[in-house]
Amino acid sequence: MYRVTKALNHNAVLAIEKDGTKEYLILGKGIGFGKKVSEYISPTKDCHIYSLQNGQEPQNTKALIRNMNPKYLEIANAILDKAEKEFGAVDRSILFPMADHISFAVKRMQKGEEISNPLTQDIQVLFYKEYKIAMLAKELLEESDHIIIDEHEIGYIALHVHSSICDEKVSNAMQIAAAVRECISMIEQDIGKNIDVQTISYNRLMNHIKYMAARALTNEELKLNMNDYIAQQFPNSFRVATTVCNHLEHHLKVHLPDIEIGYLAMHIERVYAEQTTE
Repeated sequence: MYRVTKALNHNAVLAIEKDGTKEYLILGKGIGFGKKVSEYISPTKDCHIYSLQNGQEPQNTKALIRNMNPKYLEIANAILDKAEKEFGAVDRSILFPMADHISFAVKRMQKGEEISNPLTQDIQVLFYKEYKIAMLAKELLEESDHIIIDEHEIGYIALHVHSSICDEKVSNAMQIAAAVRECISMIEQDIGKNIDVQTISYNRLMNHIKYMAARALTNEELKLNMNDYIAQQFPNSFRVATTVCNHLEHHLKVHLPDIEIGYLAMHIERVYAEQTTE
């Protein structure tokens, strides 16, 4: 059982576990309806319980919750519910920064301010499922606040969703997206024109670079070395792949094994072949 310290709205309360001192946020349909301070409650299995002690700055989390409209906590919770159905277990501690972002997004929209994110299109491709889940925020905010958030805001929310399923900071996901964008730009510069983002080869190329970056960050290595064969068969693609890998290594400040060059060159060759047949 939990003792209520504050009812935030019908569906959200702050409470302390019985005979404990730690405070929790409890979200669930009707959990806060008519509840008074010091009243005891028993959350059902449909409720989600969030510890306010999680994270490095619990006092900031408490202040954040007490000063935020609780409906944004509910929206973030609904997004995590959807992510959980799609991906399985998620890290729900991302609820607080995600709700904070949604709250500020609403304030920006109400003031007529808009953010621009040059990586939005890349995020839509790299984190396709996460972006689809983040679209729920658009639906719920239109219903609750009668505002329509744009694709850039959804893109940032998608990064929070990604962070919840991959144990990866939002800033790291953004860094990988930026690195992938730079690598794609290098390849496009070599081709002499932009690559059609609607093609399968483009999607494969972007996702390969994303996972290549992820492998570098976790020190995971591929097994089969195809460099000699690829360098002989596709020397131009291998040359560009070498340059891209060197750039990615420098950008992410990681060691990228040489074995990655051949695999990337194969994806680059597919793009080149598709572009030259148009």
